[in-house]
Amino acid sequence: MPTRIYIASAEGHTGKSSIALGVLETLTREVGRVGVFRPITRSTTEPDYVLELLLAHTNLNLAYEDCVGVSYDRVHSDPDGALTDIVSRFAAIERQCDAVVIVGSDYTDVGSPTELSYNARIAANLGAPVLLVLGGRTSNGSESRTTEDMRQIAELTSTELRLAHAGLLAVIVNRADPDALDEIIAGVSSAFDDTAASVPVWAVPEDPFLEAPTVAAVLKSTESTLVSGDPALLEREALGTVIAAMSLENVLPRLIEGAVVVVPGDRSDVIVATLLAHSSETFPSLAGIILNGGISLPPQVERLVFGLQSALPIATSPLGTFETAQRITATRGRLAADSKRKYDTARELFDNNVDGAALLRLLEVNPSSVVTPLMFQYNLLDRARESQKHIVLPEGEDDRILRAASSLLQRKVARLTILGDETAIRARGAELGLDLSEAAIISPFNEELRDRFAEEYARVRAHKGMTKLLAMDTVTDVSYFGTMMVHLGLADGMVSGATHTTAHTIRPSFEIIKTKPGVSVVSSVFLMALADRVLVYGDCAVNPDPTAEQLADIAISSSETAVQFGIDPRVAMLSYSTGTSGSGADVEKVRLATELLVERRPDLLVAGPIQYDAAADAAVAAAKMPDSPVAGRATVFIFPDLNTGNNTYKAVQRSAGAVAMGPVLQGLNKPINDLSRGALVEDIINTVAITAIQAATPVA
Repeated sequence: MPTRIYIASAEGHTGKSSIALGVLETLTREVGRVGVFRPITRSTTEPDYVLELLLAHTNLNLAYEDCVGVSYDRVHSDPDGALTDIVSRFAAIERQCDAVVIVGSDYTDVGSPTELSYNARIAANLGAPVLLVLGGRTSNGSESRTTEDMRQIAELTSTELRLAHAGLLAVIVNRADPDALDEIIAGVSSAFDDTAASVPVWAVPEDPFLEAPTVAAVLKSTESTLVSGDPALLEREALGTVIAAMSLENVLPRLIEGAVVVVPGDRSDVIVATLLAHSSETFPSLAGIILNGGISLPPQVERLVFGLQSALPIATSPLGTFETAQRITATRGRLAADSKRKYDTARELFDNNVDGAALLRLLEVNPSSVVTPLMFQYNLLDRARESQKHIVLPEGEDDRILRAASSLLQRKVARLTILGDETAIRARGAELGLDLSEAAIISPFNEELRDRFAEEYARVRAHKGMTKLLAMDTVTDVSYFGTMMVHLGLADGMVSGATHTTAHTIRPSFEIIKTKPGVSVVSSVFLMALADRVLVYGDCAVNPDPTAEQLADIAISSSETAVQFGIDPRVAMLSYSTGTSGSGADVEKVRLATELLVERRPDLLVAGPIQYDAAADAAVAAAKMPDSPVAGRATVFIFPDLNTGNNTYKAVQRSAGAVAMGPVLQGLNKPINDLSRGALVEDIINTVAITAIQAATPVA
């Protein structure tokens, strides 16, 4: 039977969604198919943001409507009939899953005092143990609860669960006072001293950032219209509010990091001064400005404001100062599917304060034999986190790089150096609401490093006539600068290519890093994460038409890369014919490459020449190559040329929905990896993790 867990709370605004996300990811690391289910939602037709959030992070392609039970109205009109519907709809979704995270109702304004009792009835009827989430703050969020208050709530709610015959799995106190975690855990645990079995209790500290609304949400609540600034910055969190209805000299000292500043529309001096303060290094970075009162800027002031070309969002609101401030205060933040930094924050808080291994033991979860794309990605990040390697990112002017860097640092995946102008990068990071405080930022024109790198580059390329004077210009190119950092041990690896061509990224590594002993050619692979396994495809990005000797070399390098990432190498040397069924120059090249490979690495399992279907499909293999230990079970696919390899990986990526990670360069003395210029933030994160793992587990 699939694993089930029901996440419930005794009131609203406990941050249950962030706990649900942590549970979902804990299960996804171990279980092949993890689904989500919402027994009760405000509406079965309007989107539920909690469900959308969780579905965005599952490893199944579940339809939203299949994951919803009934509406609040249905529960109120016919509780017993609604429960029957919930059980029926849950059974349908569970058939597609190995585990299901069930998230209870949210105590909205249409809730009732019996809501916990009804959630307990649902959990009992679904046979799902309850993970109880208690709020460390009062339901309106105004103040922290005492330990005794939380102990009493735990006692009352556990009794309610017991009366409904729902099993209590564990308790998490969320949004807890960070300075009293141990006291809170001890106090809540004491509520279960008289029970037959101990109940694990964990406490997750409050992080104000998770409660902060976005600038977009603030503008919506204050009926504001954006008149200037970068719309992309509307997704930044507003960490505070400054009411600037006072003289200029009193406003400036009150500015705080990430604040929305509310300025009466007729205070032109304050508006201009606030914009200038935001652009200055000596004042905090602001999240936005709201011009309230429905007063239009005088034309000459408007001209000045627009002439400053600030990216800071500026909006106008028809509301008065008091109502504007009141609405901003009432605007709640929420953990949404598109809020990357909040997602990372919630994930780290959960991982650092909840014993995931103990939770899996309580649920009696057995690790899955399949490897899904999400499982593989989590494994990459976990392995990279263990090694804590230092990776250099040369393209600091690209927002995708900055967003990825913020996520990597928050999740402690690697130590990072970003190349570029420090002032500009940190200012842009602040505008985007990113935390880059742990990143080292170095200019490629840093005089000390430039001189050192030029001297070394001139030495390495002396046989090509390179001089230090010429090298002084060359090494200021970010690809050369980053490669020199890796070469001299100032970084363990480099990831580039978001804004540069592949040639521009890897040419310096050919000149400086060079190939490993015994390797004749630098090549690449893609790690292809299919629905239930991960395959290695090579070479799909570097060598247009490799010789037989180079193909054998690529196969060896690809097998070694497979081992680095926990994949047992079974090598298929691909061709348009299998075994001895075909002939021709292309087939003979693959046949010779196979012979060379077997000669050089007799320990590897190899089949070739072999067609793709015979390598991947057991039924075809039984007919075409029945005695092969590789046919039908290949994990490393070596393509005869770049045309075949590149098109095949893209075809599989698009038609089979595979996650293609790469290209991963191999054969170099130190890891340098290239990004697609269309790379997404998640692609950059994965590539940095891959590079860190390569640096931590070099091939002998």
